[in-house]
Amino acid sequence: MSSRYAMVIDTAKCVGCMDCVVACKTENNVPEGYNRDWIVQDVRGTWPTLHMEIRSERCNQCDEPPCVETCPTGASHVHDRGGVVLVTKELCVGCKACIAACPYDARFIHPDGYADKCTFCIHRVEQGLDPACVAVCPTRCMTFGDINDPNSQVAKLLTSRKWHTLKAEAGTKPSVYYLT
Repeated sequence: MSSRYAMVIDTAKCVGCMDCVVACKTENNVPEGYNRDWIVQDVRGTWPTLHMEIRSERCNQCDEPPCVETCPTGASHVHDRGGVVLVTKELCVGCKACIAACPYDARFIHPDGYADKCTFCIHRVEQGLDPACVAVCPTRCMTFGDINDPNSQVAKLLTSRKWHTLKAEAGTKPSVYYLT
């Protein structure tokens, strides 16, 4: 079975410090005013019974990525190792079809004219390192690994804890999981 990279984020540990956002911007030279990841505070319920979930969000590296299906040039594609969705900037014409197709609002047009997004820091992963966001998280709420390996920490977390994905109804089969 081939590798399938996934990220698991423990929402009970995330404090919204934004270290992941800063690490991503620094590691990937993301231009000022743009982000490949961001923090969301989701408050639900009715006073006095409220529940707040703090989440670090990014491209969900979908198993069924609509951005890849809609890309007219093939710039958006699935990496052969790990199933990470990537963009070949030299092939991208900046048409924004992928942006319109993404239910997670996880892409932006880089000032140089191509679609940009989270890559799970595949350049680091291929060197045996964690993505930058995972490496710097002070609460260690983020875990990265191969979900197809039953001995990986991500697989173990998903079999031992309750979790959810964002917009599961979109049918994209996201690879970012949130522990509750």
